[in-house]
Amino acid sequence: MAEFIAFNNAVEVNERTILSFVNSTKKGKEQRVAMLKKSGIALDGTVWYPVQHWLDAFKDLSDNIGEIDLFFIGRAIIENAEFPPMKDLQEALASIDFAYHMNHRVNGQVMFDAETGTMLDGIGHYTLVSFDAAARKAVMKCENPYPSKFDQGIIDKVTELFKPATSKEYQVSIDSTKERRTRGAESCTYLIHW
Repeated sequence: MAEFIAFNNAVEVNERTILSFVNSTKKGKEQRVAMLKKSGIALDGTVWYPVQHWLDAFKDLSDNIGEIDLFFIGRAIIENAEFPPMKDLQEALASIDFAYHMNHRVNGQVMFDAETGTMLDGIGHYTLVSFDAAARKAVMKCENPYPSKFDQGIIDKVTELFKPATSKEYQVSIDSTKERRTRGAESCTYLIHW
């Protein structure tokens, strides 16, 4: 599974989440809005849009502006999309998958119900593979159609916000020893240190 190709064309993403594309940085905002419109996303109060339309806008941005903007859009997700309550870094990293499903729906049904804990499959996952608080490191695997730099931005911002107060620095990097979506693989793996 490569980046930018929806797993299921019946999946939709909510407009609130798409606003991260617009609100990621002030510079270039008008250009990103134009890319969304070109991809079929009018930002006119419509609540849900086909996920492939948003992926098309990501592809346009990646091809014409560059990957750094994808990273900043990922960092803006936590301020725009719906997230469950989080109290620490381990819980926050694990909750990315819940948030991912909360902001997508298939055939009119939201893909994660926080009250029942029911999660629908069909869009991939953000999996916290390991978390070692003592060693201050974690591993996250992302299997979804979104750009790798976007996923890295999400993980980066979550780590920044929820790392322990005793950790002044942190780093999120792609594990170059693992498969990568940028090379046509099904997933990317990220190493997180704080």
